[in-house]
Amino acid sequence: MDRRHFIKKAGFAAGGAALGSGALAAPAIAQSAPEVKWRLASTWPKSIDTLFGTAELLAKTVSEATDGKFQIQLFAGGELVPPFEVVDAVGNKTCEMCQTASYYFWGKDPTFSFGTAVPFGLNSRMQNAWWYEGGGMDVLNAFYKKFNLYGMAGGNTGAQMGGWYRKEINSVDDFKGLKMRIAGFAGAVFAKLGALPQQVPAVETYQQLEKGQLDATEFVGPYDDQTLGFAKVAKYYYYPGWWEGGAMTHFFVNLELWEGLPKAYQAILTAASAQANLHQQSRYDTVNPPALRKLVAEGAELRAFSPEVLAACFKAANEVFDEKSAENAEFKAVYESMKAFRNEAYLWNQLADGTFDNFMMAQQRAGTL
Repeated sequence: MDRRHFIKKAGFAAGGAALGSGALAAPAIAQSAPEVKWRLASTWPKSIDTLFGTAELLAKTVSEATDGKFQIQLFAGGELVPPFEVVDAVGNKTCEMCQTASYYFWGKDPTFSFGTAVPFGLNSRMQNAWWYEGGGMDVLNAFYKKFNLYGMAGGNTGAQMGGWYRKEINSVDDFKGLKMRIAGFAGAVFAKLGALPQQVPAVETYQQLEKGQLDATEFVGPYDDQTLGFAKVAKYYYYPGWWEGGAMTHFFVNLELWEGLPKAYQAILTAASAQANLHQQSRYDTVNPPALRKLVAEGAELRAFSPEVLAACFKAANEVFDEKSAENAEFKAVYESMKAFRNEAYLWNQLADGTFDNFMMAQQRAGTL
């Protein structure tokens, strides 16, 4: 073969390779992906930017990862369906997705509570570990299936505060007759202690506290509570929120629509949900400390639940666990899974993170950090 002929053939091959490379430069997903347009109904208003902002991040990530082929339109609480009807809306295809806290649907089945938090349950790190690696995702999605739902972890608030009270809580007797905005499992525990739990949307809570229709409320923590203005109408701020040691939020997808998604879209939505899950607690851990300082400077009075109050709440919670386990086999199965994981997790946690955190917190209080 003469040199000129060789160079011409080599040049053609190089050009062909460049052409092939150019053709592959467009994302492979964009060449065969269908156009998908979904609607997501959130339980929360746009003003709660830590929670609603997580849905915004999910929608943005999915759109960018699919070159705009998979679009998720967001609706804040009440815009498309009422805040506490979003799960039903997804199950019956009124919308394709929702963002919520699963324990709001305790009334449908108390097993829903484990997807978010149960009294004296898991902290946020344990909740994630149980969900992703400890069988929680599998056992809960087996339960969600009967409601035509597929659940994905979509955030975590971390341990929450114990709420705002118009009077001090010095003993368990102070819960008697207390009208408190609190949902799900925790509400059942408070009821055992004589309180009157109320399920009220976040945006309506301030007005009810101001008018005396509520005596107390809990929501999340300093940043969100500051946004909602609770300190102006109930000055005693208690901790910890023993019913929400690590409250996980969820994205629910209609199960039939989930199963009909291309595998690539399922993978992208799963990855976007995991990113949102990481983002939400990172955000809370960043904004809560300065918000707490500001609330205290403005007059909020921090109070810790006494050991006696916590012990009484723990006892009442275990009674509710036992009652629900006796009457609901699915609840019992998920509870046993969570309980076994919690026992092992705290065995490890008290040696490693617990010891380290206790030492470092002592240094913070001593001003040596």
